[in-house]
Amino acid sequence: MFKLPEIPTSIFSKMSKLSTENNALNLSQGFPDFDVSPQLIELIGKVSKDDVHQYCPMPGLPDLLEQTSSLVNQSYGRTLNPQTEILITAGATQGIFTTIQALVSSGDEVLILDPSYDCYGMPIVLSQGVPIRIPLSDTFLPDWKRIRESITDKTRLIITNNPHNPSGRIWTHEDMYALSQLLDENKNLYHLSDEVYEHITFDQPHLSANLYLGLHTKTIIVSSFGKSFHITGWKIGYVVAPEEIMNELKKVHQYLVFTVNSLSQHVLSKYLKTQNVKDLGGFYKKKRDLFIKGMEKSKFNLLPCEGSYFQLATYEAISDDTDVAFCEKLVTEFKIAAIPISVFSEKQDRRKIVRFCFAKENQTLEKATRLLCKI
Repeated sequence: MFKLPEIPTSIFSKMSKLSTENNALNLSQGFPDFDVSPQLIELIGKVSKDDVHQYCPMPGLPDLLEQTSSLVNQSYGRTLNPQTEILITAGATQGIFTTIQALVSSGDEVLILDPSYDCYGMPIVLSQGVPIRIPLSDTFLPDWKRIRESITDKTRLIITNNPHNPSGRIWTHEDMYALSQLLDENKNLYHLSDEVYEHITFDQPHLSANLYLGLHTKTIIVSSFGKSFHITGWKIGYVVAPEEIMNELKKVHQYLVFTVNSLSQHVLSKYLKTQNVKDLGGFYKKKRDLFIKGMEKSKFNLLPCEGSYFQLATYEAISDDTDVAFCEKLVTEFKIAAIPISVFSEKQDRRKIVRFCFAKENQTLEKATRLLCKI
């Protein structure tokens, strides 16, 4: 008997396959199509000649743990113990899976705020937990009344994603305070904060759980070097958690992957010493603004995008098709691949909205917007 017979092929894999088959511009899956930093390439060449090809320590290369601690301190003013409060993971997805496996037991309920990234539900099911899907508001921000009404004595974990994929919205101070209150009021409730787009924000700052002392003791924060430094194929990220929780995460981590690719850890430990992540927002803001400018004469209506590298757009003025059918037509007839927003929710969102990824070369964005303006 199989454990996941009802889990379909990921929409991201499906749309990327369709994009390749139709020779379309792929604005669906969230990966950059531009070159990585030349400094990284140079470091790979240098570091690979050293004795770096055996296992790193299970929690991570000590120097990378130190550099990650410094990154969090520089970004948010939080002081972490590198040895006991940070874990290097094989990407953010592994960090999320590890956290859920460590914290969720049979019958435990986990709150997921929809629309949500598709990697949250499966590890909950594998842990014999119960995913409880709660819709965000119409503006893709948390509905605290609905969230509070969903809490039971079985609720073990709430998963949040900020900056938000797919909407690009960023939480407010009021939202973070409401979350802190929720954790205070429910002693058995923990918080998994997916912050992989933390350094990609535009007109307002990202409010990380790292900034709020009241969240620290019950929050596990997942971050991504891959997303931050345009190296998604390296599959490397990190998790921040208090020592008591981290000890449980490490128990799962050591039997899931044991340790993460050693070459990438050594390269990143050196690369982080020279980087200013505050520049990332400006880099992606130019791409967001280029996409918005290019879409001015289109029939699409663009929704607010405050962070991440995704732009939502409604197509109500173009078609009555469902978003899935519209995206299929978009790639086969107009040679642009996008993602339908309904796939991010359990209760299929019937609004006519699609998601574009603008983490692309400028010429890719310019060509894509020219095609979209013809629809």
